[in-house]
Amino acid sequence: MSSLYDFKINSLQGKEMNLADYAGKVVLVVNTASKCGLTPQYEGLQALYDKYADKGLVIIGSPCNQFANQEPGDSEAIQGNCLINYGVSFPITEKIEVNGKGAHPLFAYLKKAAPGTLTNAVKWNFTKFLVGKDGRPIKRYSPTTKPEQLEADIEAALQA
Repeated sequence: MSSLYDFKINSLQGKEMNLADYAGKVVLVVNTASKCGLTPQYEGLQALYDKYADKGLVIIGSPCNQFANQEPGDSEAIQGNCLINYGVSFPITEKIEVNGKGAHPLFAYLKKAAPGTLTNAVKWNFTKFLVGKDGRPIKRYSPTTKPEQLEADIEAALQA
C-alpha cells in the first residue's frame, strides 16, 4: 500500500468507507477512546473540523480498546458518547486495534510511514497522524499533543 487512499475501513455504523473518497484532502487520523483522560480532545478535534472542513480537512476517529480498556462499549455506546458529550460530526470508524497482529491495515501503514519515538507502536489513545493531499503521512503527533497545536501544520498541508 502506498497511500491512505489504498485503504478501506468500516464506519461505526458498519458501512464501508473507501478512503480514496478523500483523495486531494488533508486527513487527520486519530485513535480514540471514550473513557480516557484525553477524551476531552474530542472538543478540540471537532473545533478543527468545524474550522477547516470546508477548506479540505477530514478527521477520522478510530475507537480502540487496546489501552487500559478505555473504549469498552459497543458501536451504539461509542456513538452516543461522541455525539452527546462532544457533538462530534466527523467520521468515526468501527472499533479497531492499532497495535499487534490484529492491527487494522490502515494503522499498520500509518505507523510504518510515520514512525514513532523508540518504537513504531501507537503508545496511547489520541495518537494523531496528519496525512497530506497526496495520501502520504506528513507527521505523527503524541497523544498529549492538543488538537489546537496542529493548526499550523494543518494550514500548511491545506495550502500545499
